[in-house]
Amino acid sequence: MRVSVPHNTTKEAAKKKLQALADQLLREHGHRIEDVDQQWQGDQLLVSMKARGFNVKGMVEVTDSDVIVDGKLPLIAKPFESKIKSTIEKEGQKIFAA
Repeated sequence: MRVSVPHNTTKEAAKKKLQALADQLLREHGHRIEDVDQQWQGDQLLVSMKARGFNVKGMVEVTDSDVIVDGKLPLIAKPFESKIKSTIEKEGQKIFAA
């Protein structure tokens, strides 16, 4: 699954917003996930975790103009892929419109 959202700011500002979002999501949903690992490698945030018994891995890349979310969904989540993409796009637009 790959989703691209324009960030309308600098790379550094976009990365700060992404990190703030990641921290917020961990605070709000940390009780539902385990084995969380997130590491910045340059302009890429590599993420892995276990959610509801499923391993989830992905990468978020910040380019000069976009934030690209790229990850592999567990098979059980495939039927929800379009809804997940839509949610990421809508939330991304909210985050980067401010």
